[in-house]
Amino acid sequence: MFRAAEQADTETLVPMMRGLYEHDQGFFDEPRARRALAGLLDQPAWGRVFVIQADGQPVGYLVLTFGYSLEYRGRDAFVDELYLEPAARGQGLGTAALRFAEEVCRAEGIGALHLEVERANTRAQAVYHQFGFHHHDRFLMTKWVDETTEDGGRKTEADEMNPRLDSAKPPLGTNEHE
Repeated sequence: MFRAAEQADTETLVPMMRGLYEHDQGFFDEPRARRALAGLLDQPAWGRVFVIQADGQPVGYLVLTFGYSLEYRGRDAFVDELYLEPAARGQGLGTAALRFAEEVCRAEGIGALHLEVERANTRAQAVYHQFGFHHHDRFLMTKWVDETTEDGGRKTEADEMNPRLDSAKPPLGTNEHE
């Protein structure tokens, strides 16, 4: 059901990555996404990418990235991306992916697993709560510290407009779309 992704899986993964970003209403920059994926696949110390399969066919993917936290007493991991094709949803594959992520974390000596979920995605939040994830009375905030791209260019307006990276979102309950 889960197998480690390889560089050869890029052409399978990129369209699913686009699907995730479209689902979350985020901007998808394919060349940068490809570079980021290639970097993660080349650097297992940074994390892991897994292809989720059903009946031998790829139907999604899971990305775990690794970090270290004093607050969480050592190594921690982040479910950076979890995507299932629409036809594969509602069949328990997402729950199985989270169980698998826990297994990987235990095998890697990781003590805490984090994830983020869109505020409007209450269905996913309910699943994550049932699975044992707890929300904190905090916001995940992001600031780009390198204003240049890997190819030496400047970040584009599209980078600045990416709603997934907007640290200025209003607090929960103040957005009329929630």
